[in-house]
Amino acid sequence: MSEMQMDQNFLEYVVKALVDNPQDVKVDRKVDEMGVLISLDVNPADMGKIIGRQGNTAKAIRTLLRVVGMKNNARVNLKINEPEGSLRQPSSSNSASASVDQAMADLKF
Repeated sequence: MSEMQMDQNFLEYVVKALVDNPQDVKVDRKVDEMGVLISLDVNPADMGKIIGRQGNTAKAIRTLLRVVGMKNNARVNLKINEPEGSLRQPSSSNSASASVDQAMADLKF
């Protein structure tokens, strides 16, 4: 396994261990001047397991990916794609922008 794909393989291993439908897990890795972007697709029934309460599971996965990336001198970001037909209700713009601001603050070291 090449060092450059360690982050992708790590994410796939962790996510498949968490979900009920591991065959539906798809991980896509793209590298550009900003770093590594890993996109994750899971079965809609498994989204809650990946996000966790108040997003804590997703935050933990992102933290672990950053650690794997630092080991390989790469900046790794995770994008969790929302499945089609999602039942999530759109939130008000104020709370959405507040959560984006909080997420950006969480990413700073």
